[in-house]
Amino acid sequence: MLCKHCTEWSSSGHQSFTAADSNSSSTTKSFVPCKVCGDKASGYHYGVTSCEGCKGFFRRSIQKKIEYRCLRDEKCLVIRLNRNRCQFCRFKKCLDVGMSRDSVRYGRVPKRTRERMEETRVAQSESDQSIRDMESKELAIYDLTLTVTQAHHVNCDYTDMRTRGLVKKPAIFSLNDFQSEGGGPDSVEHQKIVMWQHFATFLTPSIQRIVEFAKKIPGFSELTQDDQLRLIKNGFFEVWIMHAAKLTGPAENTITFYDGSYITRQQIELMFDYEFVLALFNFVTSINSLDLNDSEIGLFSSVILLTSERVGIYDHKAIDHIQERLIEALKEPSIRSTWTGSGPTGRDSRCRRSLQRSSTSQDSESTSNKLHKTVFFFSSFVVKSARECCWTHNRTKVSRLTL
Repeated sequence: MLCKHCTEWSSSGHQSFTAADSNSSSTTKSFVPCKVCGDKASGYHYGVTSCEGCKGFFRRSIQKKIEYRCLRDEKCLVIRLNRNRCQFCRFKKCLDVGMSRDSVRYGRVPKRTRERMEETRVAQSESDQSIRDMESKELAIYDLTLTVTQAHHVNCDYTDMRTRGLVKKPAIFSLNDFQSEGGGPDSVEHQKIVMWQHFATFLTPSIQRIVEFAKKIPGFSELTQDDQLRLIKNGFFEVWIMHAAKLTGPAENTITFYDGSYITRQQIELMFDYEFVLALFNFVTSINSLDLNDSEIGLFSSVILLTSERVGIYDHKAIDHIQERLIEALKEPSIRSTWTGSGPTGRDSRCRRSLQRSSTSQDSESTSNKLHKTVFFFSSFVVKSARECCWTHNRTKVSRLTL
C-alpha cells in the first residue's frame, strides 16, 4: 500500500535499496543516507531521500504546526546520533534539504533515480568507516561545545540576556574619598589597599561564578586539586576581563561590573602602573574587535582558563589535552559561523593572536601574574572563594598550597 506522503519501496531488487552483486548470487542491502541526519534512508519522503525517523518528525511538525525553539544559536549539528536533541535545527535542516508538503512524489522510484542511488551506494561503501569516525568526532565536539556554552550561560553575569537593558550606576568609589589624607608613601600604599579591598568585594561574585563554570568544563574536575586551584587563581582575572569587555565601548575608559557600577581607568591606574593599564585596555579592545557571541566567549574563556603555562602547574600534558579539544570546538563552523578569512587578517588568526597575548606569551608576565604581584592579597580572595565553592570538604589539602 502506498504511503500518502512518500514513494513505495518494493521488495524486489530493482525497486528497493538492494543490489545484486554481479560476482555473487547473494543480495546485499544498499545504503543510501538520509539527507537530514545521515541514517539509512527508507525512501522518498516529502520529496527527499530520508529515513523513517525524519519522515515521521517532519510529518508531525507540519500536521501539528509545531513551533520549535533553539536554545543555542540555531546552528546545531544534526546527525544520526543526536538528531533528537534540537528539534528546531532538525526541522530547519529538513526544509534546507528540500522537504516540503508540496514536493510529495507518488509511485515507484524512477529507474534513473535508482541508478544514481546505486552509484551513491558504491561510493558510500568505500567511505562508511571514515564517515562513522567523523560522526563520532563531530558528536564529541558537539557535546563538549554544548556543555561549555551551557555552563557559560548559567554562570556568567555578562551574557547578552543578563546585560540587556543594564542601567549604569555610579563608580564603585569616588576619588575624593582618597584625597583627603596626606601624600606620603605609607598613605599611598594604604589607599591602594583600601581600593583593592573594595574592588575585590565587587569581584567576589564573579570569582564564585567562574569557579562554578570551571567545574563544568569536561576534564577539569579530573585534574589534581592543586592544579585546579592554580588554574583558577592565575586565570580568573583574564576570564573576568574578557566577560566584562563587552560592556566597554571603544570610546569609554571604564570597566563596568555586572550590576552596572563601574571603575574608571584613572582609578585602575591608582592601583596599577600605567603600562599594566595600557595593556589591559588594549586587551579589551582586541577582544571586542573579534565580535564574539556568548557561545564563543564561553569557549574562549575555557581555553584561557585551561592554560598549562601557569606558575606551579604539575600536569601540563593533561591540561594541554583538554585545551586542544576546546580549541577544536572553537574552530567548528557551527560556532565560528561568521568567522571569515584564513590568512593573517582573518578572524581566526586574530583570535589566536589574542589567545597568545592574553594567556600563553612567554616574553612577558601574564595579566594575572602581574596582578598578583601588584596586590598580594588578591589571590586570597580567589582562593577563598574557590575553597568555599569547590573544595570545602578537603580544606587540609588545599591549605598546603603556597600562595
